[in-house]
Amino acid sequence: MALLGDPARAGEAARQIEARGFDGAFSFEAAHDPFLPLALAARETERLELGTAIAVAFARNPMLCAQLAQDLQRISAGRFWLGLGSQIRPHIERRFSQPWSRPAARMHEFVRAIRAIWHAWTTGERLDFRGEFYTHTLMTPFFSPGPNPHRDPPVYLAGVGERMVEVAGEVADGLLIHPLHTAAFLEQDLLPAAERGLARSGRRRDDFAFSCQTITMIGGNDAEIERARQKARGQVSFYGSTPAYKGVLDREGWGELQPTWNRMSKEGRWAEMMALVSDDMLDAIGVSGTPAEAGRALRRRNARFERTALVLYDEAGPGAVDDLVRGFREG
Repeated sequence: MALLGDPARAGEAARQIEARGFDGAFSFEAAHDPFLPLALAARETERLELGTAIAVAFARNPMLCAQLAQDLQRISAGRFWLGLGSQIRPHIERRFSQPWSRPAARMHEFVRAIRAIWHAWTTGERLDFRGEFYTHTLMTPFFSPGPNPHRDPPVYLAGVGERMVEVAGEVADGLLIHPLHTAAFLEQDLLPAAERGLARSGRRRDDFAFSCQTITMIGGNDAEIERARQKARGQVSFYGSTPAYKGVLDREGWGELQPTWNRMSKEGRWAEMMALVSDDMLDAIGVSGTPAEAGRALRRRNARFERTALVLYDEAGPGAVDDLVRGFREG
């Protein structure tokens, strides 16, 4: 999967992504709304799967997300998937001015509420969802879109902490793996947590999909590859400065860097933060090389997962993405 950025160019970008052989494209909530670009992309493509990775759930409510997801599912003729994440407390309270409490429990209820709303629309039965955080009990025919001819869209959750990953396994259709991860963290922390959630829901691994977002650094020669790696160091150190991601660092013995990065970020010492990302750390988190080399490395690294999503640092120039996709498909 590839990233859609500027919403004004979303349709054109999606056409190019589809032509290059990608299976899907995603948007995310940062400088722009994550849903609007996908509506444009859906009208300009035929087979590309489209999703949010992620939309911030707690900036909205289940009814809004249920409606947006169903509309995009109709526009795309069944190619949409809804990816939700919690964000962290400062953003929810200070950027979105929304309440924050018990994020895993709240997300568990959020997804169940969405499914209850979809069920009411599909069946015409009375909407009667009553939870601790959300209550939805009013749905007149005028406000119901009725059954979706393309089925309800899948729901993916983003998670790093074990409790949120367990929630994904219990109530979602798949997990969006954060790009700050290593093989050891996946094996020893994340995958077992997802399995526990699946067990609680009475489902098997085959009933669940993983989308592994992976930092990918490419160049046509050693100098270009190193430039891509240097840019990726900025992202790794930025992620590492966030307390929510300390578990990944702890698993690899890098935990002492987290409070250091956090302090430096508050002081605006971004270049110094990047310098603390070693080559070994970068290689444990992402893949790098020429486009063909990185594509093959991605295929080996993420072989167990249903989807690979790119966080791409491309210094190789025209044609590089085509070579990357070809290398991935050839393995």
